[in-house]
Amino acid sequence: MTKRDAKTRNLGMVPRDGRWLSGNGTRPSGRRIKTKLYEAKLAELQIDLVKLQEWIKHQGLKVVVIFEGRDAAGKGGVIKRITGRLNPRICRVVALGTPTEREKTQWYFQRYVPHLPAAGEMVLFDRSWYNRAGVERVMGFCTEEEYHEFLRTCPEFERMLVRSGIILIKYWFSVSDDEQERRFRGRITDPTKRWKLSTMDLESRKRWVEYSRAKDDMFAHTDIKQAPWYVVNADVKKRARLNCISHLLSVIPHEDMTSDPIELPPRRSTASYVRPPIGDQTFVPEKF
Repeated sequence: MTKRDAKTRNLGMVPRDGRWLSGNGTRPSGRRIKTKLYEAKLAELQIDLVKLQEWIKHQGLKVVVIFEGRDAAGKGGVIKRITGRLNPRICRVVALGTPTEREKTQWYFQRYVPHLPAAGEMVLFDRSWYNRAGVERVMGFCTEEEYHEFLRTCPEFERMLVRSGIILIKYWFSVSDDEQERRFRGRITDPTKRWKLSTMDLESRKRWVEYSRAKDDMFAHTDIKQAPWYVVNADVKKRARLNCISHLLSVIPHEDMTSDPIELPPRRSTASYVRPPIGDQTFVPEKF
């Protein structure tokens, strides 16, 4: 055993595929990744996402990806990196707000059904029907009967989606108490992020244990064979983004449809076209 092996073993770390992980199989929360390496890997993954997009379109696949997790766990950051290079007509993000009075009287899943994909589409749910098992349960926005009915019905609903041909992938972003606290404080001091810190976020901060219990109960009922939960260790945002995107690419087998050459057709002659005077147009002032 080398000195490094002995040292890391004493720290509760074990080697795996050339990387050093903690004894419970997760990376040490403080292990950062260099920006240059992160940007290079992200660029590679985003190219692969474009290939996946074209495969989904070509094959007429219907893909649903659910992003759940604690507040400030980094779900939005991952969604941004996934959609950054994709066609919004093929890859859509759904982030529903508070249900209306009418929606509250509907079948619980009804407001989500219209947003499900047609053939050749991928839909990313930034939070989903699992609000009932999380925030609604913890904050008392649903009754006990409604909550338990959700736990009974949700697996049936998801099995029905899978049987209909939808590829359903569910991610839970896990963040430690200390890291969530750090991110909350960062949002307070950053004027570009204050909007992310809602009244509900502040209230949930006080109910860490309740949310933990709700998550465990949710997993116990909805971590099904047809649509399992995949947990993303999100204490290090950049690693979480790379790991999640890499996994998403791996669970949908696809081929490269972007290698076929494209030839630009020649332009038609514009000799007969006279453009109007440029002074007739209103331009944005060039301040920079």
